[in-house]
Amino acid sequence: MIRPLALLAAPLLLGATAPADPAYDIVIRGGRVLDGAGNPWVSGDVAIKDGRIVAIGTVTGTAREEIDARGRYVAPGFIDMLDHSQNALLKDGSAANKLRMGVTTLIAGEGGTAVPADEIAGYFTRLESQGIAVNFGTYYGAVQARVKVMGDAAGTPSEDQLKAMEGEVRTAMRAGVFGISTALIYHPASFQSESDLARLAAIPGKCGGFYASHMRDESDKLLTAIDEAVSIGERSGAKVEIFHIKAAYAPLWGKLMPQAIARIEAARSRGVDVGANIYPYRAGGTGLDVTIPTHVFAKGREAAHAALRDPAVRATLKRDLAAGPQPDWSNLVHASGGWTNVVLANAQNPKYAQFHGRNFAEIGKALGKDPADAAWDIWLDALPARAGALYFMMDEADIALAMKQPWVSVGTDASATDSTVSPEQQGRPHPRANGTFPRMIAEYVKARKVLTLPDAIRKMSGWPAHRLGLSDRGLLRPGMRADVVVFDLDTIKDGATFEAPTTPPTGIDTVIVNGALALSKGQPTAARAGRVLRHPCPGV
Repeated sequence: MIRPLALLAAPLLLGATAPADPAYDIVIRGGRVLDGAGNPWVSGDVAIKDGRIVAIGTVTGTAREEIDARGRYVAPGFIDMLDHSQNALLKDGSAANKLRMGVTTLIAGEGGTAVPADEIAGYFTRLESQGIAVNFGTYYGAVQARVKVMGDAAGTPSEDQLKAMEGEVRTAMRAGVFGISTALIYHPASFQSESDLARLAAIPGKCGGFYASHMRDESDKLLTAIDEAVSIGERSGAKVEIFHIKAAYAPLWGKLMPQAIARIEAARSRGVDVGANIYPYRAGGTGLDVTIPTHVFAKGREAAHAALRDPAVRATLKRDLAAGPQPDWSNLVHASGGWTNVVLANAQNPKYAQFHGRNFAEIGKALGKDPADAAWDIWLDALPARAGALYFMMDEADIALAMKQPWVSVGTDASATDSTVSPEQQGRPHPRANGTFPRMIAEYVKARKVLTLPDAIRKMSGWPAHRLGLSDRGLLRPGMRADVVVFDLDTIKDGATFEAPTTPPTGIDTVIVNGALALSKGQPTAARAGRVLRHPCPGV
């Protein structure tokens, strides 16, 4: 039913009745074609048949669907290098917010897979049988292996435990994940050592897989964290992908990022395959649990919950907050410049919904509490859900500098839309979930001129596909999979803001996934032509 539904919704049909047996499924006519490799645009048509691009240039044959792209740009579908849709796609395969941004491929797994290692193969099959509108691949979380083998408390694994963790990683790699991931700023992942991670990363390292990391620190200890990630890559042979590269430390804005880039360039010059992705916003978004020093979780989550209800413990933790960075904890409140720059995004509890979008200095005052007490009370009252906040801790000049680097791609750090979740439950999410990719063009190509349009498209398509080993995606060339986006450069704009984060973008009207029309006139269709992308890893 995909083709008839797509035909009814096709944008700007050229009017002529298609013959009974046209040469192509879709022809995009007269657009400015950007190939995804960074080359300037050329004027031409793009012909698609059986899910692949079959011709670019002057196409004389007819198609079942003809799309008039005159005055608009035609580019490869965008690749989201930091997605969180592993659970959402099980419940809602439409990925509507991603399609509206021109995204055709999601790479998830910063926090791990939706299921344990031995269930990943079945999970992939389920996604394919249910149907997804976009392509999907994922990493497996190193912390998943650790928690299965030794729980969520601190501690050094024994040799037998490490071997058991290696077994979990091998199982995940055989299922088709792209490598292992870490989020070392969070417990219990923060309890994993560099040596343990290098050993686990050696498994994907044998087959061109990744060690992908939300590093141990992105603030005052950023350089040390980069050194650790690079070392894991060097020791294991795995490619290193740094999630959402940033210099999140107000006291060293303008200083840390140039040094971080120099560290990565030095590693690349000696043969370490290091890359990074970025989102184009000053604020990060994560749970309120990062405002709690890591040592509180050393005995596990339940013990931490009990400790945080103790006024004496809280008094000590407030002193920790005031003291600034600590060796084993990235103090994001300090990195943001204080509680006035930490904003409640989702309390996961209706009694605090009135405070969504307000900073914790204001919330504390309204509740008659210290801001830390307000934050920790909201966090505890949300359990087992995770209350979240926005941390305004980046500088625009640092963002622009990182964005310019040729080895940087783009990631939303956000999930696909789950229509089973009400707007009230969503709270006030980060605008990156609805605006990242259009913002790259509207703000950093058109307004600020940080990037050229061909280079921005390369960062969002050809470069990440090349890095992931997706040899048949990411470029507009004959023989490639037909993942395509059509947009209007004059009108493309991210509508999502911190005040109205779910506003959809404008200027992207057509998205094609594996040759099927997935977005027409800016609206998702019923097509579910997305595929699960599996990284081959024989012999592990």
